[in-house]
This record gives sequence, structure tokens and C-alpha cells, in this order.
Amino acid sequence: MSGVAALAAASVYGAAAAWRRRWYARDPSRRRALARPVVSVGNLRVGGSGKTPVVEHIARLLLEHGERPAILTRGYARRSPRDGVTIVSDGSRVVADLSVAGDEPLMLARALPGVAVLVGADRHLSGCLAERRLGATVHVLDDGFQYFELARDVDLLLVSEDDLSDHPLPAGRLRERLSAATAADAALVNAGYAAAAERIGRALDLPTVFRVTRAIGAPRMVAGARDSVVVPPASRVFLVPGIGRPDRFEAEVAAAGWEIAGMMAFRDHHPFDARDLKRIAAAARASFAAIILTTEKDAVRLAACDPGALPLASVPLFVGVEPADRFREWLLARIDQGARGFSRASPSS
Repeated sequence: MSGVAALAAASVYGAAAAWRRRWYARDPSRRRALARPVVSVGNLRVGGSGKTPVVEHIARLLLEHGERPAILTRGYARRSPRDGVTIVSDGSRVVADLSVAGDEPLMLARALPGVAVLVGADRHLSGCLAERRLGATVHVLDDGFQYFELARDVDLLLVSEDDLSDHPLPAGRLRERLSAATAADAALVNAGYAAAAERIGRALDLPTVFRVTRAIGAPRMVAGARDSVVVPPASRVFLVPGIGRPDRFEAEVAAAGWEIAGMMAFRDHHPFDARDLKRIAAAARASFAAIILTTEKDAVRLAACDPGALPLASVPLFVGVEPADRFREWLLARIDQGARGFSRASPSS
């Protein structure tokens, strides 16, 4: 498709997305409501915005505040999807495997003891089950900005500098026009400093702005007990990302002081197999890398291939939302408003 044709198609796509948003906005009863408050975390861009770590951060914040959070997620690229709702974690233990859960829900379930994780296309049905059977007091809706079917009490939008110059599909990577950002309650901006976050918020006409911080931790072996491993600075490492933005992973590894000897990138949610492991091992040896590094999301899928003695470790990513105290107070106040009005919906609505 030529550039002119792509821009014309993007105009049509953006108009259709805007019409759909307006259709739901005109009549709030078109959205189904849960009995307990809903915090939506979403974005404008297709893939690679870092929603999952932010979902984990918010769920952990709510858990520490005494809530019983349930994460409601679609569960992309599952090998054996089930009809209805799949409980990945009931809050006390993980009860589903990779094939039925998907990589991100399983990663969240393992990382968040005490938090229920449910997968299904119908997030209202998932939320009802979480409330009735699992005692959920608040929901975190993963990838919810365009999921208009479910009412929410807080709409958080992840954005970055790149979004400001992008176009809707197929000319760019945006699911909606930038003007849709004004529907959010707050922007969570991937930016290096506060002034940049505020500037991006102003460009999107969003007065409430917080900054997302990112930091990587000590690598952990993918196989076995997931023990931490020391990778000295300047070590030669070989990267294996299968995520939406492999360039971001590459930059974060380089910033940590390791020398990148090579990289073999796969598409997001790639189902690794034994042949992939052989190719990875051969490329890493040829580059004289001391260790192979991947992401925590990829580790979920790579571990299922039984990497054995392959020197393969994942790099954990820790996110925060700054200013931390202000964000916590703001979020909890919004949730408290939703909890006080929880009679707005019955579990059967």
C-alpha cells in the first residue's frame, strides 16, 4: 500500500474508531457495570507500550492497601483457549498452564500471590465470577481503553513521545486518533523526566499526568528454581526478545552496562520450540556471548521448551508511577468513590 493510500485508509480507520467511542459515550447504559470498582489500563498504540508491568504495579499497590484485586485480561495468542472464563490464579495459587492461560496472564499470576487473574473475551463475565467466587473487591482491566463494553471508575492511558507523531492503522500504529486520549482520567507517560511527561500530557489535553519509571533487576535463570545469576558489567550478552518493542529491551540492557554481542528477535507472543532453542544456542555461541538474556514474558514461553543447561536468563522489569505518593492517593480516592457507589450495579446486571 502506498503512503497516500495508507494515510487515506488511516483516516477511515480513525473515523470508524471515533464513531464507535461516541456511540458508547452517548448512552452509558450500553456499558455493563460490575459491582466493584474497575481500574482500566490501556493505550492508543498497538503492542509494546508496557501495559503488563503497569498492571502488575497497580495490582500490587491495591493489594498492599488491603484490597483483593482481580486482573481481567483478554489473553492473547493462547494455544488452547477455552470458552467462557479461565481462572489462571484464584489468588492463592496458579491453576492454569501456559496453553490455556497465555504468557502475560501466567506471568502476572506467578508474580502476584494474593491477586486473582482471569482470562476471557467477556471481561464482565470474568469480573462477575471474580466477585462471586473469589471475593474480589476491585478489578484491574488489562488493555481496557478500547474495551467499551465494560464500565470503569478509573481510565488510565499509557502514552509516550512516539504517540504524538503517529497515525492510526494502517499508516501508523495507533488504534485511535490522538484526540481519543481526552477520554482518559489520567495519562501515565513513559518519559525520562517530569517536565517531558507534563509536556506530553498538555499535548494530549490531559491535565492529570503521572510519569512511568522503568528499571531492570538482576537476571534470573529461566530453568529450574529461577535462581538469580550475577552478570558482571561489560559481559557479552545475546538477546532473545519476543515482544512488541524489542528495541526498548535492547536499550535497557545496553544502559545496564552489558555489551550486546547479538540479538535474535521474534514476534510478540511467539510460541518457542526446540528448534528455536537450537538456533538461539548456535547464534549465541557464534557471538561468543557469556549468557543469553530474554524478557520475563518470554521466559514463561521459553521455560515450557525445557532449555536444560542452556545459559538462559530473564531480566525482570520493575516499573513505578511518579510522584508515587500523589498517584497512590489519587488512585485510591477514585476507587473509594466507586466503592461507595457499588450499589450502581448488581452482580447479575
